[in-house]
Amino acid sequence: MNGVKTIVLVLPGGKVRSDSSSRPWHLSSVRMRPFTRVLSALAESATTAGEADIHVVQVRYRKRGWNGNGAEAIADARGAMQRAIELNDSEIDTNVIVVGHSMGGRVAAHLASDPRVSGVIALAPWWPDEEGNLFRAGQRLAVLHGTEDRWTDPVLSRAEVLRASRNGVEAHWEPMEDAGHFMLSKTGQWHNWVVESAERMIAASHTDNPSDNT
Repeated sequence: MNGVKTIVLVLPGGKVRSDSSSRPWHLSSVRMRPFTRVLSALAESATTAGEADIHVVQVRYRKRGWNGNGAEAIADARGAMQRAIELNDSEIDTNVIVVGHSMGGRVAAHLASDPRVSGVIALAPWWPDEEGNLFRAGQRLAVLHGTEDRWTDPVLSRAEVLRASRNGVEAHWEPMEDAGHFMLSKTGQWHNWVVESAERMIAASHTDNPSDNT
């Protein structure tokens, strides 16, 4: 097994403004649980086969809203990432892949500055403020956006992917035809796309960080 451990951080969406406490039964969190399950199945399969050591964590923010600069939501995600990393042996390299929907995609973009984050998978991301500039050269970015989304703009997310690509990011944007923001249609296609994107990013991170172990 490669010496690199991978944390997959799953970030739900939220609201533009809300000081209400986030609860497990809120739809933004419920919506991401199937993604967490399919990613956990990938992790279990890869670990059992000795191909990779993957841990999947779904984040719950303290508050539901982005609330201006997103500081609290970003801090919550960073804290969850750090706690997950600390569960791993500090002598083993840790690679982080972040999966975020809507506001979670915006939080993910702000986590991209951390050198341990090798890739971001964004679903219908809310990127109103040139978030493409937040990604690092050499980082991997995959975005899937429904063409019928009326909550976040697929044209804008594609523009940010192009911006990131110009900055040296390995960035890819793909449309989900005739799908809306909440991923209620073509659910299997959404799930499969995320798993396949995660598999590619994990494999690439192992190539980037070859282990001395045989």
